[in-house]
Amino acid sequence: MNSLLGTTRKLKTLLLAIAMVAAARVAVGAAATAETSDGTASPSTAPLSGDQVVQRMMQKNAERAAALRGFEGTRSYRLEYKGFPGNREASMVVKIIYQAPDHKDFTVVSQSGSKLLLDRVLKRLLDSEREATNQENLARTALTTENYGFILAGYESTGAGSAYVLRVEPKTKNKFLYVGKIWVDAKDFAVTRVEAEPARNPSFWIKKSEIRHVYKKVGDFWLPQQNYTVTAVRLGGRAILTIDYQEYRIAGEQPGAQATQGESSANSH
Repeated sequence: MNSLLGTTRKLKTLLLAIAMVAAARVAVGAAATAETSDGTASPSTAPLSGDQVVQRMMQKNAERAAALRGFEGTRSYRLEYKGFPGNREASMVVKIIYQAPDHKDFTVVSQSGSKLLLDRVLKRLLDSEREATNQENLARTALTTENYGFILAGYESTGAGSAYVLRVEPKTKNKFLYVGKIWVDAKDFAVTRVEAEPARNPSFWIKKSEIRHVYKKVGDFWLPQQNYTVTAVRLGGRAILTIDYQEYRIAGEQPGAQATQGESSANSH
């Protein structure tokens, strides 16, 4: 019995640590050497300097945030955990209603799988997002020069458009901040992609975490399309969290106008 209780406590501790890592992704909005291996050109080829890109991004983010009255959408959460003391998985579909500037309502439409993963990780993510969305936390976690240092790392041109690649490093160890790279659309100056890790390791049990976010333009706004987080724990386990964002409807738009498009680049929703 003591052994079972000990195992359960360790698992709950691990899941809490995983939930803390996953919570860092809710704030994502959000090197000076060439990176030719992945198609990124040297910063010297970029039309604008890093400072110019950051200033335009901040200005456009503020304009989009002021214009966004609200939206509705659907999210699909999936969490897979493999490791001590056994493999588990869980899924959850959530309806979200956002009203500017900082109000979010979540309704769980369906859920399945491990009750521990649902209660200890996925539902805690919703609580963390509510916490991150209040005005004080939004100011502390926004992708601005007050919270981050920026270095222009490259400039990419593809068939889908051009983007500036910036390395970002937080100026504080806030649990919602991250360190890594962001891609900023060269036309809209909105963050379209993030590859990062939490600025602060939330737990001894966490060995490494990788966060990848992709954004998509919906009407005049850039909203999340998918979040993918991989967390390695010290006991050899691994957790993979995937969140897909669907069925957006922007407040004020005609019903169905955004249904086929895949939250704003103020990139903080």
